[in-house]
Amino acid sequence: MTKKQRALEIIERLKKEYPDAGCTLDYDEAWKLLVSVRLAAQCTDARVNVIVEKLYEKYPSVEALAEADVDDIEAIVKPCGLGHTKARDISACMKMLKNDYDCNVPHTFDELLKLPGVGRKSANLIMGDVFGEPAIVTDTHCIRLTNRMGLVDGIKEPKKVEMALWKIIPPEEGSDFCHRLVIHGRDICTARTAPYCDNCCLNDICKKQGIKKSGK
Repeated sequence: MTKKQRALEIIERLKKEYPDAGCTLDYDEAWKLLVSVRLAAQCTDARVNVIVEKLYEKYPSVEALAEADVDDIEAIVKPCGLGHTKARDISACMKMLKNDYDCNVPHTFDELLKLPGVGRKSANLIMGDVFGEPAIVTDTHCIRLTNRMGLVDGIKEPKKVEMALWKIIPPEEGSDFCHRLVIHGRDICTARTAPYCDNCCLNDICKKQGIKKSGK
C-alpha cells in the first residue's frame, strides 16, 4: 500500500468514525477564531472556550480589543498560560486588523501570516474553517498520528509534515481530516498513555501496528 493509498483509506475510515468532526474552538466570527487559536497554544480548547467568554464580554469587537490595555487582556487570559505573550500578540493582531483591514480578517494565507502571533497552523485553520479553502493544520495530534500511521516518516517539524501531507491528502479533505485526527488523538491514539490500538478503526492498516506484529 502506497502512502497515498493509505491516506485515502484512513480518510474514509475516519469519516465514518467521526462524521461530525469540526473545530473544537468556539467562535461565531473570524477574528474570534484568531484570538482563540492564539490562546490555545499549550492550553486545552475547553479552557480557551471558557476564558474567551469573559474576554468578549468586556471586549465584544475587534475595535474594542484593539483599544484595550494589554495588561487588562493579560489579566483575563492568564489562565490559558503564557498570559503576557498571548495578550501582547492578541492586542497587536487586533490593532493590525483595525488599522489595515477595516476590522476584517484577511482572506489570503500570506496576509494571515503577517498578523502578529499567527503562524502556519493558525493560518491554515482560518483558511479551512472560515474561508473553506484547502488547509492542513499540523498541530501536535496531526504530527504524532501521521507519523504513527506511516503517512510521514519520522518528521516532527510542522511545516515539513504539512508539505509531506499536501502530496498525499486531497486538498478538499485536508481541513476535516485534521479535525478528525484531533478527536482520534484525544480518544484513541493518545500521547500520554499507550494508544488504544485494539479499539482503533485503523489498526489493520496502521504502520505502528504493522511494526508491532513484525516484532521490529
